[in-house]
Amino acid sequence: MAVLRVKFTKTKRDKLAQILWILNWVSVVSGIILFSLGLFLKIEIKKRNEVMAKGDINSVPNMLISVGVIACIINFMGGKICYDCSDANKFSRWKLVMLPYIVCTFCFTFCILVGALMCYTMRNELEESLYLGLRDAIKFYKDTDIPGRCFLKKTVDMLQIGFKCCGNNGFRDWFEIQWVSARYLNMASKEVLDRLKSNVDGRFLVDGVPFSCCNPSSPRPCIQYQLTNNSAHYNYDFLTEELNIWVKGCREALLDYYTAIMRSIGIAALLIWLFELSVLIGVRYLQTAMKNVLLLGDLEGESDGWLLENSFVETAKYNISIIKNLGKANQISTVSGMNDPNIDVQNTNCGKTNVTTKSIPAAS
Repeated sequence: MAVLRVKFTKTKRDKLAQILWILNWVSVVSGIILFSLGLFLKIEIKKRNEVMAKGDINSVPNMLISVGVIACIINFMGGKICYDCSDANKFSRWKLVMLPYIVCTFCFTFCILVGALMCYTMRNELEESLYLGLRDAIKFYKDTDIPGRCFLKKTVDMLQIGFKCCGNNGFRDWFEIQWVSARYLNMASKEVLDRLKSNVDGRFLVDGVPFSCCNPSSPRPCIQYQLTNNSAHYNYDFLTEELNIWVKGCREALLDYYTAIMRSIGIAALLIWLFELSVLIGVRYLQTAMKNVLLLGDLEGESDGWLLENSFVETAKYNISIIKNLGKANQISTVSGMNDPNIDVQNTNCGKTNVTTKSIPAAS
């Protein structure tokens, strides 16, 4: 029994073909939108790839870009098919193409759904990439005279100013690394030497942060050194007073920024998927209705259209049987009467010997 059977008249078939022709051109625009969203996300990630570790974070934008390009091509072709389907004679040219086209379009719409879901599942990979990338960027913050790293100080400073953040997880990350270059340390100073000797690794560690961590909205001048020393500043208590530096870590700030972008892209991709799915259903109805018109032979009469020719269970069983038989294409058929002549068949001795062969009668 056909699933979701609908009866179409000649007028309804023509209107359906015209509507689908328009919707396919709208789908071309939606493909351009998907391509643009993927390109935008790829550019946004590339802007800050200095503070991101290498990983699979580009899989989502690459998926959206690829799906967008395919959407433009496949929907352009779909518009041409639907336009010709208003004429039964022109439909004959696409008769054998439409079913493979519908199958390919179904796979394509599934890729859109996968791309939309990936926008919501990418958070963990992005968080790990940001954590590792920011850790290395902060670690090499002081290496302003080393090729390949000299740009990291500016990158981190601009990042902290732009996103109003400090450190990787927070401002205390700066306490654990030497972020002041040795070329700017006065080795004749007893305080500097004492700090270097007090550390096992010989690093110059201070309870201070770079200037880019300062909050310009703070009512008092920025305190960026000796943040945990109450006696070093007047009327100051680092345990109770709100610090005049950014408290949020840059990993959290960047993660919130990219999550908001991907959430918006995911919603747009889901809407486009629903739209593409509705167009695909319409094309399926048009294909089955036009196919039945040709079978009936009455081009002006009514015809049935359906989503599936058989029930879901029967369709699933049929497809599963096809998949199972794919690997048996090169096997020898065992059907009776279809034995392979190249196989040596053993002759069975039934006990009769010296059987006289009948001679062929001579022609009279």
